[in-house]
Amino acid sequence: CLIVGDKSTCNCSEGYIWSNEVCYNYSCCRETTCTQNVSHITPLCVAKVKVHINGIVILSASTWDYTKTIQLVTAFEGLNGFKYLNVTGQRQGNSIADFEAAVSVKFATSKLQDIVTYLEKGLPAVLLVDTVGMVTIEPLDNTVSYLSSPQMKCTFEEAMDSSGWNMSRKYERFELNKGTVVVLDRNCSTKEYKSCVAITLQNVTGIWAGTYECGFTSGSVRHTAKTQLNVALLPDVIDLKINPLTADCSIMPIPKSVDISITATILASTESFEVSWSYMGELKSKLDNTSDGDYLVYSFSASISCQETINKQYVNVIFKNTKEQVKSAQVDIPVLYEGAKFCGEESNNGEFWPKTPAGDTVINRTCTEGRTGFKSRTCEVNTAWQLVYSYCVNKELNKVLNAADNFLKGLGATQAVAMDIFEGLKNSSTLNSDSSDTMADIMASINILGVMAIASNTIVLQEDVFPNFITAASSMLNKTWDGVNQSTVQYLSSNYLQSVEGLVKNIKVNNSNGMNSQNLELKFCSSCDCNVSVFDIGVNLNKTTGIMKTIAVKNLMNKLRNSFRKTVPTSLLVSATLEDNSDSSLKIMLDFPTGQLNPTKPFCVFWNIKKMDWSDAGCIVKTSDSNHTLCECNHLTSFSVLMAKHDISTEVLDIITNVGLGVSICSLLIFLIIESLVWSAVVKTNLSHFRHTALVNIAMFLLLADCSFLASTSHETLSDTWCLVLTICKHLFFLAMFSWMLCMSVMLVHQLIFVFSPLRKRVFMFLSSIVGYVCPILIVGSSYVYSKYTNKPYHDPKICWLVYEKLLEGSIHAFLLPVGTIILTNLFSMVVVIITLLKSSVPDSSKADDKETAKSILKVVVFLTPVFGVTWVFGFALLLLKEDDPMFTFANYTFTILNSFQGLLLLLTGFFAEQKVREELLKLIMV
Repeated sequence: CLIVGDKSTCNCSEGYIWSNEVCYNYSCCRETTCTQNVSHITPLCVAKVKVHINGIVILSASTWDYTKTIQLVTAFEGLNGFKYLNVTGQRQGNSIADFEAAVSVKFATSKLQDIVTYLEKGLPAVLLVDTVGMVTIEPLDNTVSYLSSPQMKCTFEEAMDSSGWNMSRKYERFELNKGTVVVLDRNCSTKEYKSCVAITLQNVTGIWAGTYECGFTSGSVRHTAKTQLNVALLPDVIDLKINPLTADCSIMPIPKSVDISITATILASTESFEVSWSYMGELKSKLDNTSDGDYLVYSFSASISCQETINKQYVNVIFKNTKEQVKSAQVDIPVLYEGAKFCGEESNNGEFWPKTPAGDTVINRTCTEGRTGFKSRTCEVNTAWQLVYSYCVNKELNKVLNAADNFLKGLGATQAVAMDIFEGLKNSSTLNSDSSDTMADIMASINILGVMAIASNTIVLQEDVFPNFITAASSMLNKTWDGVNQSTVQYLSSNYLQSVEGLVKNIKVNNSNGMNSQNLELKFCSSCDCNVSVFDIGVNLNKTTGIMKTIAVKNLMNKLRNSFRKTVPTSLLVSATLEDNSDSSLKIMLDFPTGQLNPTKPFCVFWNIKKMDWSDAGCIVKTSDSNHTLCECNHLTSFSVLMAKHDISTEVLDIITNVGLGVSICSLLIFLIIESLVWSAVVKTNLSHFRHTALVNIAMFLLLADCSFLASTSHETLSDTWCLVLTICKHLFFLAMFSWMLCMSVMLVHQLIFVFSPLRKRVFMFLSSIVGYVCPILIVGSSYVYSKYTNKPYHDPKICWLVYEKLLEGSIHAFLLPVGTIILTNLFSMVVVIITLLKSSVPDSSKADDKETAKSILKVVVFLTPVFGVTWVFGFALLLLKEDDPMFTFANYTFTILNSFQGLLLLLTGFFAEQKVREELLKLIMV
């Protein structure tokens, strides 16, 4: 500044320009000489910067012309450091104009907003403006590693209304939101930088390479900054195909090796990969690629050895990027060795399945046109082919699935993208596909619902998605869920229910009253006292705040797993959830139409997601008749009513069983204690030693069996491993108990028939040990090994007991056949004893003698029935009787009572009925 008297002349040095305070308060702008007295202002000049402004003008009524361009330029010339403004294009009948401008100094957002407001009123129009050069962005390294977690941060001096990130790549632009990969941090501001937004990308892959733009918005103004993220790429998916599908080493003459052609296909990439392959871990050679449209294909031939190995033979394809990171894919080669069991080659619906070793799975990665995925088929150990498992998904549906995965990660996680995803799902679900591919599309569709349900926990979805979502979900239930096993159907149906319930709960509701489709009906209630009806199911809930969302579902109950007692599902299911509610306790009433001509006992249940089964915890039946069942529950989730298969009171039987087992366990413990106290006094003869040895073993194994049975009564809470252990224990202990009963009955018959040829103690103990200990172990062990070898279930995890399939099939026959044989033998022994008593009576005896004989026979029946296990005859009667037979109920209760209290009966017959034991115990007590 040159100051002469009261006159001042100031200039900025080259590369500098007047500060905003000088420009706007003293009208000294751009690079002109300032003749105002500004020498006291700090800063007087500021360094030049490049700030670019991009904007769009949307005229309200008129069209764009030269006068409006002049008006636009004149307004922006009011910015300090103004350089130029150009109108770059006009659209939609000249009603929209794009422009760009540049200034050489940063400005306050309010200054630019004033210019925008002035123009919006003067044109009139709507203006949207972006700037580049106002925001500071932290630079990234040149290239980040695959699966690394890079961080980027943008800061701005002013406090703005909102902030966010976008990512763009060729022909695509995505808004970034919180997800499994994207982590946003808007709480990084400081005193200097009042606006801040940081982003962390967790475990980046190739899809995250691109240009990243942060932005701070206030009013019509958005300040932005950009940076490039380069990722040292590795293939996200490596698709390996082999031809032929198996290596056949069984042909004659036996070859030393079989050549298998292998192709590895990846999406085309800008990365220069170093690719090689290995066989059984041994590196072979490097590979070159050929281009196939959007893909790169690596082809080679591998010689698979025909020398039999313990482990499976495999081939690896290895990709290495510029940062020396490695990713590989492995394919197992099924090898059919000489003499090995195999499934014969088959042609099924135009698909060829080659000879395959038993226990191996063949994967065919060739799908029909318009589909992508694979088909597989397993050869069971018994050389029988399983059904073909198809996961050849419609390509358009697969694109929707990929979009949903990206949405969950946070890439393009917006309401508009969510609308597109559900619209694509609806369009695909309403198409008619080939029956063999229907299940693959259903699985992919349920997967999409699940992904979007998880994403809705962190990303807000609005009610606009409901129509397409409900239509798509309903259409899935119209299709036949076949071509997969029952456990897969149960797993998919549980995921379907959980996903639908999660989405309904998380999607925000503003004005919608609900919607209806063929299989789903959805209604909302925002009042305190909610009474709604969905598919004729009445739902009542009293709440203080929030919105109750109720959805009823048809055609799903028969697909869900049901091991809840002996019940059958009804046709309807209803789910109730709350949005924005904090009530600590709730009570919901549900009025289900029965829908059955002959209704049995109802159970109010809810779907337990963790156990993937029904439970009645927190739910009770208030009233029930032939038309309705009223349920009351103290929690919210998915509810239904299950009907008992029969009118048998399982609750009464459960009580009898538990009480009887408790009494029996106590009785058996008392019996064993008494036997230990009087043992030396009551086993002075061989016969008494035989008898008491058998009784102690019978009591011991019955005690162990009862304890195992009691431990398995709550099978819903047991893991599958514990269920298997308890099944083996019950099988073993009950067989051992019956085996010692057999020893006792055979010993008794021998003593009656061969009076003058008594058994020696050593012989009895040797034979009894084999029958009582070794035989049960062999039977249980062989039945378990047989079940594993034939790939059939040994136990039923629903009841923790052996499996019955049909007559002479199922592991239950390893129990029924030996036990049935023993019971028949013991019945024969009882008959022999009774006949012997009858023969011992005099033919011309008096009536008094007849009475004594009858008493003796009655004693034999009463005393030997529990010891010989004859009460189990009623169990066999249950297998023969039909469940609707009136005698079935009688046999069921009789069997339950007699066998639950078998330990008590054993105590009564083994202690109170034997005089010698009573006398010895009294002596001990008196002493």
